[in-house]
Amino acid sequence: MKDVEKTNVERKNSSKRMRRRRRKMNLYGLIVILLVMTVGVTVCYTFLFNIDEIRVSGESDQYTAEEIVNASGIAEGDNLLRLDTNKSAQNILDNLLYIETADVDRDFPSSLQITVTKCVPAFNVIYDMGTLLVSKQGKILADNGFVTEGLPIFYGYEPSVTTPGTPLASVDEQKDEAFREIISEINSMENNNISSIDLSDKYEILVNYSNGIIFKMGNWTDVEYKMNMAQDVMNHENVKGKTGYITMIGSNQCSFRSSDGPAYIPGTTQPTTDPSAAQQPATDTNGMPLATAPVIAEPTTEAITQNGAVGEVLDEEEIFGEHNERVSGELAE
Repeated sequence: MKDVEKTNVERKNSSKRMRRRRRKMNLYGLIVILLVMTVGVTVCYTFLFNIDEIRVSGESDQYTAEEIVNASGIAEGDNLLRLDTNKSAQNILDNLLYIETADVDRDFPSSLQITVTKCVPAFNVIYDMGTLLVSKQGKILADNGFVTEGLPIFYGYEPSVTTPGTPLASVDEQKDEAFREIISEINSMENNNISSIDLSDKYEILVNYSNGIIFKMGNWTDVEYKMNMAQDVMNHENVKGKTGYITMIGSNQCSFRSSDGPAYIPGTTQPTTDPSAAQQPATDTNGMPLATAPVIAEPTTEAITQNGAVGEVLDEEEIFGEHNERVSGELAE
């Protein structure tokens, strides 16, 4: 019987066939990758990263943690990846009047952190229909017919909105900017002795202090520098304890003029050095606060000089030098 010999026949693949095979393999690989990614994304957005714990922290005297969570629109079981944290934070601010700030942060894999701060009443804003009570960050808390005692008063702001819960805004964008700059500086002060601010003329802003000093600041540029300079002048030995007017001269100097009597306080009808009087604005025949302050009386021609004599305007060069050196030193640090 004849043995059968087996022979392997090797067929040489053409380069064209090899390229076709590689394309198919690449296509299959891409399809597999897309399927895996689709399944992974679907699992993440449906089964994984679902919220099972919501933590609330911060200052909130008026609201419970449950009220804050409900206001955010978030509930346990919601998916962290689908959550719009900015919208949730805005929901809290819109729904809860006395919440100043709200932050919503994801804490993977399944927790959520909500941090809030409470509104602190900080300013009165007089307008033609009443008085707005405003928080430190400029949120309207109430539309009152009276001034809240102990808080600085703004005149001449001209609000475009008066609805509680909304950010304060002016019909004049530049007055808005001036207001923001001034309240930022006031909020940073350790001892705030400001009674009122008149923005009726945004280029000649008047700041009234409870010690009987009126600061004619000019416009709102370099508010921090100007208000620090005014404070330095008030603390100078030749000025401290006196009433009168501090006026900006140019961008880096100011002068002081004393007055025979107490300085007129914006919003009042009589001159006074009584700090409490600064909280009582002028009213019309119906008892409503006036929108703007009456004209401030000009000081007498007498003024304190550098050496303490009477006769000319005090150019506080020494104070300017000390102030500028201090500011330069702080910037260098």
